[in-house]
Amino acid sequence: MPSIERRELEAHRAQLEIDVTELVDKYLTIAEWDVPDIDEPLAHRLIIAAIRRALDQVEKALPNDPPT
Repeated sequence: MPSIERRELEAHRAQLEIDVTELVDKYLTIAEWDVPDIDEPLAHRLIIAAIRRALDQVEKALPNDPPT
């Protein structure tokens, strides 16, 4: 049986995907202000890679799991 945390996350998974998509679009828009003829597919890949690196840093900064 899934834990309550997993069930709660499942309830919000669709919104999380929407939020991440909007985050990518936000940074693409910012990049387009600076580079009007930007290569959008490349920019998308670079933005997603940057978000992955940021997520890794956020995860590393989390406190360790408490002992059980």
